[in-house]
Amino acid sequence: MNRLRRCKIIATLGPASDDEAIIENLWRAGADLFRINMSHADPAAMRERVAMIRAVEERVGRPIGVLVDLQGPKLRVGVFAGGGANLVAGQEFAFDSDPAPGDSTRVCLPHPEILVALRPGHVLLIDDGRLRLHVVEASPKRAVATVEFAGRISNRKGVSLPDTEIPFAAMTAKDRVDLEAAVETGVDWIALSFVQRAEEVAQVKEIVAGRALVLAKIEKPQAIIHLDEIMLAADGLMVARGDLGVEMPLEKVPGLQKRITREARRHGRPVIVATQMLESMISAPAPTRAEVSDVATAVFEGADAIMLSAESASGAYPIQAVATMNRIAEEIERDGVYRSIINAQRAAPERTGADAVAVAARNMSETLDLKALVAWTASGATALRVARERPSAPILALTPNRCTARRLTAVWGVEAVVTKDADDVGDMANRACKFAVRQHFASPGDRILIIAGVPFGTPGATNMVRLAFIGAHADGFHAE
Repeated sequence: MNRLRRCKIIATLGPASDDEAIIENLWRAGADLFRINMSHADPAAMRERVAMIRAVEERVGRPIGVLVDLQGPKLRVGVFAGGGANLVAGQEFAFDSDPAPGDSTRVCLPHPEILVALRPGHVLLIDDGRLRLHVVEASPKRAVATVEFAGRISNRKGVSLPDTEIPFAAMTAKDRVDLEAAVETGVDWIALSFVQRAEEVAQVKEIVAGRALVLAKIEKPQAIIHLDEIMLAADGLMVARGDLGVEMPLEKVPGLQKRITREARRHGRPVIVATQMLESMISAPAPTRAEVSDVATAVFEGADAIMLSAESASGAYPIQAVATMNRIAEEIERDGVYRSIINAQRAAPERTGADAVAVAARNMSETLDLKALVAWTASGATALRVARERPSAPILALTPNRCTARRLTAVWGVEAVVTKDADDVGDMANRACKFAVRQHFASPGDRILIIAGVPFGTPGATNMVRLAFIGAHADGFHAE
């Protein structure tokens, strides 16, 4: 069952999709990989969901990726004597280290690292930005702020700090437990929340030790400041527009989405666009026209994947949401201007042999109107380099590693098949032809292009392109 689109779809699992039959239906509707949000799960629930995904994978006979999204540090105010307080514009309100219940003048902020980092002029956003205050006095034990956007503040509401770089790691004690459980379970991608610096990504990658790929979620202003370093440290990026839109002016988010998407493609990093893509389908069977345009924009930009959150996790129409996103992506990629936009965003290749091979492969496939690009890859690096070029021909990745095939489900245009590594150049070409026909990318009489690294099984050694003609019975080839 080949997808008729290049952009991938991620569906978040939750109460509305916590069932093996529904997961299979979500996959058949178009989901390529599944997200498990550890903000609403523990290791036991995560293992159960992974087991269901793997059972579906076995049944459908195709690799399915699993992304575990770590909760990250949740910053919250303390509790109030009456459950909350109404704040008035212009009044002063204090955040302090006193654990006593709060009132209309103060509340405990049980994060000493925040009080230490706050400075006069810094903004505090409470409850997803519904309340806005700015600091006028700050000390290591107490900060006084003036209310700008009034409203009710209540127990344990979230705090966002767009101006403050907080001296804590992106991983909490819960995250460490969840991370170890995830890699031991064999998930494919780990998403790190609230990244501020590249060092936080490097720390997680050291713990993971190659057992999964690490995705940096870009959702804080500090991450934008350090974007280049984070991009080089991470294996992929997520434009997490929910928190990004709280901590930065909303009007900046579309431009940042385009910048991150294009920079990620330039660096050859998969990029996911996430949050509120079909938000109305949480409770309605059809999206708004604006949501359709939002999904279309991400596809036009060449995002590797687009993601559903509550729509598939807790919404009333999870399967319809995936099917709708699938139809939108398919239609956009058929649009006459799609290819011109994708080509216009193409970045200059790096001055490496592997990138030169990928560019040559794309040029040859388009000049000769080839049916498929077949990439032999052990680590996935060859397929990633070819996908970076966004060729018009589909990319078929042949890999001896099941984990590589699963990881590639997040990569634009790549369909992966698990097979033993090639014995020699002849075997490589012969089996590339066989799989191109078997996966319905080509037919006898067609030509395909094969990309590989020699010697076989050497990660990152992309150094060969071969043009092959598929024989009458798809069991032979003529190399040109």
